[in-house]
Amino acid sequence: MPVVAAGVALLLAGGAGGAYLVYGRTSAGQEPAAKASKPATGPVPGPDVCAMLPKETIDRLVPEAKVTGDSRSTDYTINFDCTWENLRISFGEYWRSRQIEVKVDQHRGDGAKTGRSMAQNSFEIDRGGAKYAETAKPTPTKGDKEYTSKVTDIQGIGDGAFAQYVWRRSGSVLWYAYGEAHARVGDMTIEVKYQADQRRKDAALLTNKTVQSITEDNAIREVTGLVGQIAKGVAAWKAQHPDVLAQPLKISTPTPTLPTAAPTPSPTKLAAMPADCVAAGKAATALVPDAETKATGSTTGADTQNECRWLNREIDAGGGVTKVRSVLITTHRFTNRAGAPDPGAAGTFYAGKRGGSKSMESFSTKEVTWDKLTDIKGMGDAAYRQYLSYRRGVVFAGSTTVMIRKGALVVAVDYAGQQHRGDEPTNSPKVRLMPKKEAEAGALKVARAYLAGLEGKLTGS
Repeated sequence: MPVVAAGVALLLAGGAGGAYLVYGRTSAGQEPAAKASKPATGPVPGPDVCAMLPKETIDRLVPEAKVTGDSRSTDYTINFDCTWENLRISFGEYWRSRQIEVKVDQHRGDGAKTGRSMAQNSFEIDRGGAKYAETAKPTPTKGDKEYTSKVTDIQGIGDGAFAQYVWRRSGSVLWYAYGEAHARVGDMTIEVKYQADQRRKDAALLTNKTVQSITEDNAIREVTGLVGQIAKGVAAWKAQHPDVLAQPLKISTPTPTLPTAAPTPSPTKLAAMPADCVAAGKAATALVPDAETKATGSTTGADTQNECRWLNREIDAGGGVTKVRSVLITTHRFTNRAGAPDPGAAGTFYAGKRGGSKSMESFSTKEVTWDKLTDIKGMGDAAYRQYLSYRRGVVFAGSTTVMIRKGALVVAVDYAGQQHRGDEPTNSPKVRLMPKKEAEAGALKVARAYLAGLEGKLTGS
């Protein structure tokens, strides 16, 4: 459930011989150094693929990656795999998606064929398939487009290596591209894939209209570097364990270490309304008579946040009807490391909020409906509004959010409400949500009052 929908409730309520490894959010892997070889005295665990890429490589290609490894034994190979993945990286007005996949297989001998021979056969089959894909022209489905580059042979990596680029678009939904590299080191084959793309935060759901995928040159360059690093790690392991058939990796502890989210600081209740909110108080109390008021403050990194709320859940509308009305002003102030205002950080935050709202516009579930997003001209440096109908939780409501960016500030003004008969619960199917026209008019009124007070303060009037 998107944050904006969850916020409405708070606004009104007021309150096979294998192992699977999870490494956490980031990898601190280092390239293993070769040691003097010695004969194995028992089962030897295979190479830890997740530790073969340097941390700086991972941080550059897949920032804040979730890292997972898989190791298992099959009839023909012992497999050691690792994936670094982050499919939602905020970058200005874009969401970026990044993923590295690495598969290392040690091949068993088969009769008179050694493991090295089996690995060579496998590598040649992979290269033959890649060469065929260069010129193959499958019958395309309507709306589909696909491109496969020529094979690029890579010199100086293991006993042979090559790379190839694939780009595909399917209809109006799917669009992706990746680089793929293969290599062989003795009886081990290596497959590396790197996929990267970005799309605008305000793009509609289930569409590829704004997708930008990694280019051929960049993809080939990156997978060439990656397969070289993995090949060095594999060669180092083989130097330590010559002529050894590895065992799948084992988990040393029954419970893997999972990533934990950074704790969110609890808001502190303020003794009085901040001056910015006081300026909007007259407009807020006109919409929420006899309101209970509350102000809180918190700081997360460079974002100092204040919330001011006016709430009345028992407004007598006559005829046995009770109204619920709420105004919430949330102000984010961004500063840089020197403590000076940071408009760039505010712009990035605003773009993320607008992108999330835009992606949900005209979308509906059984309980929540997002209306069309409308940009507002002449309000701050940028602004938009969006109406939401919410039938979930303790209090159903219709709500409009006005989001404003001005300098290093981002301000959200929410006006929400409903009405019900006095003997009905606030989440009854008979509840009447605040209509869009009323919600928009109220939210805009408070937003303009807030900005007027802010601009007066900035000009010294």
